Amino acid sequence: MAPSPDDIRAQDHTGPSPRALELMPKVYESLRSLADAYLRQEHAGHTLQPTALVHEAYMRLAKIDRMEFRDEAHFARAASGAIRRVLVDHARAKKTAKRGGDWQRITLSGLEGAADEPSVDVLALNDALIRLAKLDDRAVQVVELRYFGGMTIQEVAHTLEVGVTTVKDKWEFARVWLLRELSRDDG
Repeated sequence: MAPSPDDIRAQDHTGPSPRALELMPKVYESLRSLADAYLRQEHAGHTLQPTALVHEAYMRLAKIDRMEFRDEAHFARAASGAIRRVLVDHARAKKTAKRGGDWQRITLSGLEGAADEPSVDVLALNDALIRLAKLDDRAVQVVELRYFGGMTIQEVAHTLEVGVTTVKDKWEFARVWLLRELSRDDG
């Protein structure tokens, strides 16, 4: 169940923009399902819950005073980035708490196209995305929207206001590049 505007305002004194309040209920369930799918693939005893992931991502979005969301796709794009940052921050905190111990792993769904893909360290993925951004920022946007936002090729094309072929090309390039980089990181 999506948080009510009153619940959100009670948690954050600055309050989200009226447009964010309007859009959150429309995208909440898809974000919740996406978070649930990510976290189901985590090891048993993982401390981050899907609802907490979505709420934390939303709270981060709500604190951005200057952000005006045009539509659901724009909001979902911002939420995808926020989810990525929450997962990365959570993994860093967990790693720091254990002084380099237990890596947080997530499955990089869609990168290899196989159901039994090996899991990927979310910190290594984030580092690889930062490196990829130096080569092709649009490819990183496509990965964020497809992977962290759960969007289809067509939804990404609409959100980024580019053609479907461009998104497919960027997605394929990013998949191959990330697989190479992440396999190199694994040693």
